[in-house]
Formats: sequence, structure tokens, C-alpha cells
Amino acid sequence: MRRLLPHPLLTVSLALLWLLLVNQLSAGHVVLGALLGWLIPFATSSFWPERIRIHHPLTLLRFLGVFVIDIVRGSFLVASLILKGPKRLRPAFVEVPLALKTDLAIGLLANTISLTPGTVSANLSADKRTLIVHTLDTGDAAALVAEIKQRYETPLKKIFEEGSE
Repeated sequence: MRRLLPHPLLTVSLALLWLLLVNQLSAGHVVLGALLGWLIPFATSSFWPERIRIHHPLTLLRFLGVFVIDIVRGSFLVASLILKGPKRLRPAFVEVPLALKTDLAIGLLANTISLTPGTVSANLSADKRTLIVHTLDTGDAAALVAEIKQRYETPLKKIFEEGSE
């Protein structure tokens, strides 16, 4: 069964994404979405270095909700900072020590930070223990690190790494 359907969650996600992109619910688009949802993971399964296991799906949903809220909140914050002018900005590079071990979790953390307005992941140390984050406005670097670890890293660790150790 795994050979025919290597990534069932990805298959469903891609099919739903297709339906959202075409913005039509017709039999043809449902079939095409299902076909693309099956074909893309099937064709790319040899490129996936590790099997993805979601240990806590409800934590994943909560994480996605926090992420969406942070994108909206960050957008308004960045707009406010821009309107106030560049003299009020306090940009900084901040080192975030990582507790994550898997490449998938580290990659998702880095992308989450980069997709949140006002922050961007700038570098990952060679030993994968420190992520350098550039922030547009930093009053307290320690508070930013604590927020990243609490809002993003801890849920990602629970979702993808808990129970695999």
C-alpha cells in the first residue's frame, strides 16, 4: 500500500490545494486534484530522505493557527514600523539556540521565521545547533529568542520529534 500511496497526508493536502487554486468544485477538478495529489508524491517519493511522522496532529493544527495569527500581527507591526520611519527601527541579528534535531523540523522552523513579517532566518550553523535570525525591530533579543522557542520550536519538536528519540 505504501508503494501506491507513499504520502497519504500530502496526497490529500495537494488535492485540496488544487481545489482551492482553481476555486471550483466540479467532478473534473476533483479527479484532477486527486490525480495530482497522488502523482506528485508518487513521482517524488525517492527524493524524500526520511519518513515524515506527525506525532501530535492537534498540536500541528494549533501551531498553524498561531502561525497564521503571527503573520497577520506581524504584517500590521511591520506596516506600523514603516510608517513611523527608519529612524525608529532597531534591526539586529539574534542567535537562537536549537533543541530540534531533525532536518525537517529545523527547516520548518527556519521557514516559519522567514514567512513571519519582520523576521528572516539568515544562517544555520554547521552543527545545526544555532539559527541566526535577523529582525527588523528588536527591543529585547532575549525575549525574541524565548518567543521563537515557545511559539514555534517547542510545538515543532512535539509534532515531529517527540517519541522518535
